[in-house]
Parts: sequence; C-alpha cells; structure tokens
Amino acid sequence: MSYTIDLYYKKIKPAKTFLDFALYVTFFPQLVAGPIVRSDELVPQFYEPKRANQAQFFMGLMLLTIGLFEKTIFADSLLSPVSDAVFGSNDKLMPLDAWTGVLAFSGQIFFDFAGYSLCAIGIAKMLGIILPDNFRYPYGSIGFSELWRKWHISLSTWLRDYLYIPLGGNKKGARRTYINLMLTMLLGGLWHGAAWTFVAWGFLHGFYLITERWLKNYFTIRTNHLMIQLLLAFSTFTLVNFTWVFFRATSFESAWNLIMSMLFLQGEEAILTSNYLFLVLLLMTLVFISHFAMRNRSLVGVIEQTPKWLMVVVWGIMLFGLMIVQTTGQQFIYFQF
Repeated sequence: MSYTIDLYYKKIKPAKTFLDFALYVTFFPQLVAGPIVRSDELVPQFYEPKRANQAQFFMGLMLLTIGLFEKTIFADSLLSPVSDAVFGSNDKLMPLDAWTGVLAFSGQIFFDFAGYSLCAIGIAKMLGIILPDNFRYPYGSIGFSELWRKWHISLSTWLRDYLYIPLGGNKKGARRTYINLMLTMLLGGLWHGAAWTFVAWGFLHGFYLITERWLKNYFTIRTNHLMIQLLLAFSTFTLVNFTWVFFRATSFESAWNLIMSMLFLQGEEAILTSNYLFLVLLLMTLVFISHFAMRNRSLVGVIEQTPKWLMVVVWGIMLFGLMIVQTTGQQFIYFQF
C-alpha cells in the first residue's frame, strides 16, 4: 500500500524492474510481521554493491541471538505461562495476581515482537541490508507521544503518514486534531483484529494521546529533573498496562474483572506461585529501569561500546540458554496480525 500510494503522489520512483519490486515485497526477514519497511528505505539498497565483511556479519548474528533469546527465554519460557494462566482464568483474582499477569503479558508481547524485529534486522544485516529499528526501549517513555515514537516504529510512522496526516494532522485546529488522533488509533486497533476489545485498546491510546496534548496546551511541566522524568515514565508504563488488558483479553467481561482486581476493588483467588510472582515482578522492574536508562541510546551503539571480552561472555550465556531451555516452540504473537 505504501509503495502504491507513494508512487501515485510521486514521492518515490518506481523500481527499475519487476524483479526489484518483487524482491521488495517478498524480502523474507521482514515479510511476515515487520518491520514495515518502506520502498525508499529498501529498494535503493538493491542497487548498491554488496560486500560481506566480518563486523557486519557478526553484528547481525549478535542481533539475531538477542532476538531469539528474548523470544525463547523471556517471552515463551518465563512470561507466557503466567500471562496465559491469568488471562485464561475465570476467577476474580487477587490484585497481586492480576497485576503480575498483566505485567507478564506486557513483557511477553514486547520480548516477542522486539525479539522478532531483532531477528529480522539481524538476518538482513548479515545479508548486507539495513532495516530500520522497530523498538527503542518504549517502556521508559515519558508520555504516549514518545511511546509511539519508540513502539513498533514502522507501524506508528505508517499510521502517521498514511492516516493521521491525510486526515489533516494537527493543521486544522485543536478539535480536529483530537478527532484525527482518535480515528487513527481506533483504526490502529482494528488493524490488529476485528474485535471490540481491540477497538477499546485503540480508544484508550487515543484518549491518552488527546489528554497528553491537551495538558501540554494548558500546563507547563518541567521534565528536566530526573525524579519528575521517572515519575512520568512510571505513570505512562502503568497506563500502558491497562491498555494491554483489552489487547489480550478475549472478552469485555474478563477484561473488566482484571481491571477491577488491578484497582483493588475485588480479589478472591490467588492462582500464581510465589516463584512466578517474584520472577515476573523482578524481571519487569528491571525492564522498566533499563528502558528508562536506555531511552536515548541504541542497542547497536551499546554493543559497539561494550568491551569485546564482555560481549563474548554475554553471547556465550545467551547461546547456552537457548540450547538448554525447554519450550513448546510457540509462534511469534504478531504473526496473527
């Protein structure tokens, strides 16, 4: 769609041959679930001479290893059982169990899709092709505008360029801007699935974006202080977890029960063991802290700055973990979208 639209508005030049176009459409590292690569990012690379080099190959292999580790160890082995247990329960759960299950899914979907994206980027890099970053530590974001600049970047920019801006963007007054934001996020919700729960997920994100923009118009919040930044990031992360309830729940009834438990308004059953509670809460605390600390950095930049001996040790640990972990080989979550 982006290729056709950009070609129609003469923003890009057509591929030189049908084979070049076919390669762009079927380029396998990003074919199934993203990153959603635009033709002007990928097609010009086809015409550049490709030469294999050691640094490029090993960086791609490192990114592929990290992506598989995130998917296999974190998403599938640790977080998936907790998420499935909580969202599959019909009981009115204790608040701690409800929060742990929602946090588990929050981490699961991040590690699943960010892991997939790193696999795609790493494989492409090994072939001499550069794909854009798709995640940049989103759970450390200060506000939802920043969140959507860091979460599934190729989709958020697609929605911006082909929905939000054509609708008028922010050029037609505040009221029209709010409407455009809400329409964009509602359609973004429907893109994930034809269910009212996805519409509710999109509505909440639209509501958060509108509220944030409205607050910025009437209030000045100084975010240059570390504690204020941390508080705003934690508030954003907390609100994101409420949206994930509707994204994962199969019905409004189960979503409502979970939210009531998360708000400490009900709680009867405890279904998670203390080991799972401890591991999930510890991991997601570390995820939030690391995302906040890495807000303005890139993974590739960190890898390049890390001593080689330390990267070899970390790489060895990840490979060992991938070899010994026992999983059922679950498919990537975003394959269903």
